[in-house]
Amino acid sequence: MSSPVETGIQGATLYAPKVFSDGRGHFFEGYRASWLSGDRRFVQWNISRSAANVVRGLHFHRLQSDYWLVTDGLVRAALVDLRPNSPTRGKAVCVELDAANPRGLLIPPGVLHGYRILKDATVMYLVDHEYTGKDEYGVRWNDPALGLPPQWTDLAEPILSNRDTVAPLLKDAATVL
Repeated sequence: MSSPVETGIQGATLYAPKVFSDGRGHFFEGYRASWLSGDRRFVQWNISRSAANVVRGLHFHRLQSDYWLVTDGLVRAALVDLRPNSPTRGKAVCVELDAANPRGLLIPPGVLHGYRILKDATVMYLVDHEYTGKDEYGVRWNDPALGLPPQWTDLAEPILSNRDTVAPLLKDAATVL
């Protein structure tokens, strides 16, 4: 693995594994516990397949960390630091994750996150708390108060789930942090 790359949001980090290629294709380690500091233990593995122009999220967790890896396609991830005591509180960034150039993205608790599918994609992600629905808080994907870069909203209207369509604005959701 190459050295981890910070996204500009404290603790939200990109990990680029070493890819071994030959005439058969390629191989890489998508995740290794020793890459991450602390005693984080991932307990659930999720896989999401989506068509181009789907947006999943935005949401945040108070307890859960995510580790994303795109295994097929191209996505644009959006991150906003909502943590009250973080030195990067309020910072908003977009990061592209491309299966052709694999990188894992670690997202700590309190960082709002979601992704937009730029090319049909499969996203595999590990989480360190089993899903119950009690630690997930949605925020409207296009709320201007988030301060996300224009490349997050400058594409055609996205395909959204019912839940993401009616997600609250940040001012109404952030009270749970």
